[in-house]
Amino acid sequence: MSLHIEPLAVNQANNQANEPSSLLVQFDAAKPLKLDSGALLSPFQIAYQTYGTLNSDKTNAVLVCHALTGDQHVANQNPVTGKSGWWDSIIGQGRVIDTDKYFVICSNVLGGCMGTTGPASINPATNQPYGTDFPVVTIPDMVRAQAMLIDYLGIDTLFCAIGGSMGGMQVLEWAASYPTRVFSAIPMATAAKHSAQNIAFHEVGRQAVMADPDWCSGRYLDCGKRPEKGLSVARMAAHITYLSEPALQRKFGRKFQDRTAPTFSFDADFQVESYLRYQGASFVERFDANSYLYVTRAMDYFDIAADHGGVLSKAFLKTKTRFCVVSFSSDWLFPTSDSRALVHALNAGGASVSFVELLSDKGHDAFLLDEPSLVATVNGFVQAAAKTRGL
Repeated sequence: MSLHIEPLAVNQANNQANEPSSLLVQFDAAKPLKLDSGALLSPFQIAYQTYGTLNSDKTNAVLVCHALTGDQHVANQNPVTGKSGWWDSIIGQGRVIDTDKYFVICSNVLGGCMGTTGPASINPATNQPYGTDFPVVTIPDMVRAQAMLIDYLGIDTLFCAIGGSMGGMQVLEWAASYPTRVFSAIPMATAAKHSAQNIAFHEVGRQAVMADPDWCSGRYLDCGKRPEKGLSVARMAAHITYLSEPALQRKFGRKFQDRTAPTFSFDADFQVESYLRYQGASFVERFDANSYLYVTRAMDYFDIAADHGGVLSKAFLKTKTRFCVVSFSSDWLFPTSDSRALVHALNAGGASVSFVELLSDKGHDAFLLDEPSLVATVNGFVQAAAKTRGL
């Protein structure tokens, strides 16, 4: 038996994307989502992609959780950028997460801008985009919405939940909130709480967006404008945190961009400047500025221990989920010390956990890149979990 759902078009309020390739589930007023803020969100929708076939026992489902500026197009061409899936080094036919064997699900997060309800969506109370009237959401809110999607798909237990960075936060929240529904979990390049430094970087980005006159106090869609300059600067600042100094030095050093000497101006003299400007300019073409505010805030609020009396191990007490925690040696955004703290808590809670710090000079973004050591690590864990699961 296989699961088949007809694809539906996803219409963006900000006209950034029309995605006939995305699947869409809508939850009406009969199924409101209660948010951590106390607000009730209804109606709302989730845009998602699936790959592979759900087996008759519904035991081969893999949930992929995307990072801050990711989306549901994990293993197919992105309809906005035209680029390949953002994790097709891990997921696809013959890959580590083999879509000939597993039923892979990836949804756009709540508050996002690729079809799932967010600040660019139409507020049914006003028939205008929500803007900053959209309620603030948290990582647990995102996961509760995902759980509603998984219920809709008729899946009781996920074979695996996997993700990096903010995706890793979602994986941890799944394991903490739904311990009987996650057979195995692979959180990578992540932490059980956001650090003060990371909150500070996010605040710089949010202030850049809000300082742009075209932000219009969050009502830019009503005004026919977009705060492109502010969002571009926010992306440039954030992108620096995703890389390591050795990677920047190896790739750019102090090399000039299309010139042999400085111009003694504020043009992009250096290659690294040109690279960051390109990152900023391309980002504004695919991401909504208000979504950036909301999703970064969700990461800032994330703190699993705080939801369990300040003791992280209580979140995973006697869990049956099998964990593989992955960190990268040059990741200074979510350093290995964060992963070790998580592993200690999992051990204290009696969890089955393996941990690996992978040597890489590519920084935080290493989990998204074609790293042979990462592929080998995930493959080994998934194969062992599948054998135990009888897949």
